Amino acid sequence: MQCEMCGESIRGIPKLIRVEGAELQVCSRCGKFGTEVQQVRRTDIQRTAGRPAQNARAPAAITMPAQRKRDMFDFMEGEIVEDYADRVKKARMEKGLSMKDLALHMMVRELLIKKIEKGELIPEEEVRKKLEKVLGIKLIDVVSADAEKKTQAKITQTLGDLTIIKKSKK
Repeated sequence: MQCEMCGESIRGIPKLIRVEGAELQVCSRCGKFGTEVQQVRRTDIQRTAGRPAQNARAPAAITMPAQRKRDMFDFMEGEIVEDYADRVKKARMEKGLSMKDLALHMMVRELLIKKIEKGELIPEEEVRKKLEKVLGIKLIDVVSADAEKKTQAKITQTLGDLTIIKKSKK
């Protein structure tokens, strides 16, 4: 077996280390360049229970693809508008609330309101809903299927499309 860091053959037991997030099997000399990991690699093929690991001819267990963990964008109904910071600030001023009053009313930190109004932070779903409810504004731009079809219909030709046209004219 070769060291995955220096390429020399490993004498003895290889060390499993983590370097910058990558897990490598290395020799004892290269082991000092990372953090030693005691776990088995996640990328190793998992075998079914009861099947011996020594049997090299036994096929690997069929594993179902892991489900992708849902993130905040999966729960959003549409896309947040580009001028959300201006809308929040304008609505807050029209209601006569200070940033501190709005934060207390929404039960969030004042710093969060400041960052949202400066445009430094896109509000998460829960905060966005609170802002919409308290200020009476909409921060989500729901894109309909018809609007997507209209934008797709207006696609201009690319350079590749022009070269195909020129070839067909010859």
